[in-house]
Amino acid sequence: MKPQILTTLPNYTAQGFFSDVVAGVTVAMVAIPLSIAIAIASGAAPATGLVTAIVAGFLISLLGGSRVQIGGPTGAFIVVVYGVIAEHGFDGLLLATLMAGGLLVIAALLRAGRLVAYIPEPVINGFTVGIAIIIGTSQLKDLFGIDSQTLPADFIAKIEVLWAARATADWSSLALGVFTIAAATILRRAFPRFPGLILAVAAASALVPVLGLHADTIQSRFGGISAALPAPSLPDASLPRIIELIPSALVIAFLAAVESLLSAIVADRMIGGRHRPDAELLAQGTANMASALFGGLPATGAIARTATNVRAGGRTPVAGMVHAVTVLVIVLAAGPLAGYLAMPSLAGLLVLTAWNMSEPHRFLENMGTRASDRFLFLLTMSLTVLADLTVAIAVGVAVGLALRTERKNIPPSDWTPPER
Repeated sequence: MKPQILTTLPNYTAQGFFSDVVAGVTVAMVAIPLSIAIAIASGAAPATGLVTAIVAGFLISLLGGSRVQIGGPTGAFIVVVYGVIAEHGFDGLLLATLMAGGLLVIAALLRAGRLVAYIPEPVINGFTVGIAIIIGTSQLKDLFGIDSQTLPADFIAKIEVLWAARATADWSSLALGVFTIAAATILRRAFPRFPGLILAVAAASALVPVLGLHADTIQSRFGGISAALPAPSLPDASLPRIIELIPSALVIAFLAAVESLLSAIVADRMIGGRHRPDAELLAQGTANMASALFGGLPATGAIARTATNVRAGGRTPVAGMVHAVTVLVIVLAAGPLAGYLAMPSLAGLLVLTAWNMSEPHRFLENMGTRASDRFLFLLTMSLTVLADLTVAIAVGVAVGLALRTERKNIPPSDWTPPER
């Protein structure tokens, strides 16, 4: 479980450090708007996403088993975090995240890092697409500027509330969201190594005062973002509370393990390397416990940010550490400026994230697989959207492993996870 940084530093060069710094700063520019947007969509304060990117992001790179992994809050956690906060409060989320971190450390000590290979691909694809659908629909309120009550967690009820309030839609808000999506997409394709996300969000948000629009901002809805990190503290814990939060902690630990290890696999393919799965689990566990102590969200390896890091020239864990330090410096120097970011613009950013997660161009491919895989994909996706992520994972994995047992000696497919 030796961290990769101990392997890479003995042969480190000044040129390598320069490349890592450039990559780390680039990824930080992508991470800032995404971290804020993910926190808001999760039902948490905007600053919690930044805290997660700083604290967890630094530790995942420092202790991790991947050379280029970037850690932080991800879209896959939005559904889980929103549900835990709604049912147990934010303090309950902190305790569940702390427990999940402990479970990941135990998993690392038990050498469980390679078990992710046994999770059927259609299950991962199914709950990823299901999560993307939930994220996308949860952003329609802010994207359209709809004036309505807080959206319910239930998918059908949420659609009903949005439809009932459709007459309150503000088309200028929709224009801001569409502008953000279009600008981010164009900048990414034209300048793939350029931090187009933050420029798209900033440009759209700047249009609000310039054009005199009435779109909500982070400041108007949540207040300002503090230019400081919170002091670490332990969440309230009692035995009944811990028992009550065990299911949530298990789901958080499962998602953190799967996301981080799959992201590490993608990174290996991009750089021709080989990650250390148990070291990665240990880093994820430590990072999640630290994030909870500082009032942050669950964290894991972020596939899209990791890919951005590689494309920008990052080749050692130093790039991920620079990314976290850069976010910290920006928060300390200009944290209150984030209060001017427009909610429709952040909603557009998350809709784009959900679209990338769902990989619509692969839907026909998923539908063209063997009947059992197609059934497993649709079952997991439907349960994720209409029931509960915990149920979807439990049923999907159980059914998938049963099907795999029947199809022995069939090699796994070469799977590339979608962007988070």
